[in-house]
Amino acid sequence: MADKTNNEAEQKDTIAPKEWALEIAQLISDRHGYDIVILQVGEISPITDYLLIATGTSDRQLVSVADELQRLGKKKGNKVWKVAGQDSGDWVVLDFVDVVVHLFSEDLRRYYDLELIWGEAPRVEWERDEPAENAR
Repeated sequence: MADKTNNEAEQKDTIAPKEWALEIAQLISDRHGYDIVILQVGEISPITDYLLIATGTSDRQLVSVADELQRLGKKKGNKVWKVAGQDSGDWVVLDFVDVVVHLFSEDLRRYYDLELIWGEAPRVEWERDEPAENAR
C-alpha cells in the first residue's frame, strides 16, 4: 500500500501520510520522547503506510503524548481510528490508518524490538526541528 494520492488526501481533508508521520515524530521529540524511528512499511504490509516507534520517559509522559497526538490528529483531519494501551501507559498504540504509532517504555521497546521484526522496511530520515514555542 503506497502513499495515498493527492486527490484522496484532499477528499479526506488530511495531510499526506508521510508528512503526518513527520509531524508526529516532531511532536514526540518536542515532548521529550526519544529514539524515534519512522519505517515505510506500505510496500511490505497491507496494514499501514508508515510505522512510527518511539520511547518515552515515563508512563505518564506516554499517555500525555498519546492524548496530544489524538487532539492534533482530530485538528489536522487525521482522526485516530483505534487506541490501545492507554490505560497501562507502558505501550500505547495509536492507529491513524495510514500511520500507526507505537509509544513504548524503554524496557518493552527492547523486549518487543519492532525494528527487528520490520527490518526490511526502509527508514524515513527525519531531523528534529527547533521546538515549537508552545511545546513547553
